[in-house]
Parts: sequence; C-alpha cells; structure tokens
Amino acid sequence: MKNILLICLFALSISGFSQNKKPDYETITLGGGCYWCVEAVYENLDGVKSVVSGFSGGKTVNPSYEEVCTGETGHAEVVQITYDKNVTDLNEIFKVFFTVHDPTTLNRQGADVGTQYRSVIFYKNAEQKKAAESIIAELNKAKVYSNPVVTKIEPFKVFYKAEDYHQNYYANNKNQPYCRMVIQPKIEKFEKVFKDKLKKKQNNS
Repeated sequence: MKNILLICLFALSISGFSQNKKPDYETITLGGGCYWCVEAVYENLDGVKSVVSGFSGGKTVNPSYEEVCTGETGHAEVVQITYDKNVTDLNEIFKVFFTVHDPTTLNRQGADVGTQYRSVIFYKNAEQKKAAESIIAELNKAKVYSNPVVTKIEPFKVFYKAEDYHQNYYANNKNQPYCRMVIQPKIEKFEKVFKDKLKKKQNNS
C-alpha cells in the first residue's frame, strides 16, 4: 500500500522540463542511510550531473570512513548531488529521496544502525529549506507512511568527500552480496516509480 501511495502522490506532479536551455546547476546534500545506496539511485536520474559520497553534519574535520562508522564524529553518510534545474528540479530530487529510503526510522536504515545513517536534508538556501518542509508536510498529511517522517532539516555547513573506493561503489561492485541484496532492490523501485525520468543508456558499441 505504501508503494502505491508513493507512486500516486509523486506521479501527479512529474512534468517535462526544457532540455534546450543552458545548464543551470544547483547542489543539494542528502543523507538517507548508506551512501552507496543513495548514490546508485541518483546516478540514474535524468538531469543529475554528479553524485559524490561523503560526510556532513558532524564535528570532526575531514573524517575517515572508519571514524564515521563509530558514530562518534556526529557526521551522517550523505551524497552531494549536482543537478541541472532545466532538466529536473528540487521537488523531484526530494521525491526520489523519500521513495528509496525509509524516513520514519530514527538513525536507522534496515540493518544499518547509528546516527551516521540518519535521514537528513542539509539545505543551502531558503528555497531548499522551504521545499524540504513542504514535501515532509505533504507526506505526513497524506499518511504515506504508517509512522511520522523523522527526517531532519539542517543548514548545510561543510561536506567532506569519502575515500575514492566509496565513489561509484555499486557500479564497481555489483556482484557483492550487499549490492545485490540491498542496493539493487532500491534501484529497481526507483526505476519503477520514475521510469520516465531515467537517464538514457549510453550505447558503447
């Protein structure tokens, strides 16, 4: 039922964008559990120029992955998404975000537990903050989830890029059990809901 409500709610406002304008890039930073999962999804959304996995929201300067995993740095695993506003928009970015992770579980996504896996939106301007507040209110009003959304909305301060082996993790490790059992289902769900907004596959032949 939850999936049906999400599809219906989000399908109502998916619209076309002009692809003939000069690119107008904007960046948003999101935390939705393991960044490998979130990165893999947004890499396939039309209009997204780049997705970088990293850390934000904590006190430790330039933390390592191992340090963040202790939960003591205060950082969340996040992705920094740069997208073309002429091809996609902030509302669509958020709709993907709330489709592919559970925003009702505090400091947890499935078996991944800890503050580093918290659901959080780091806004860079008033527009991003307002859009985040609006979609959360819409989701709660429509009772899309059986429990209230606990996603935090916080001002962006700094982003630290994760180590190179974390970048494009799913694309480089598709046969690993975590990729097949955890990331692949999220991608399949995304492709089902946003089938009209997928990047065109490149022909390498």
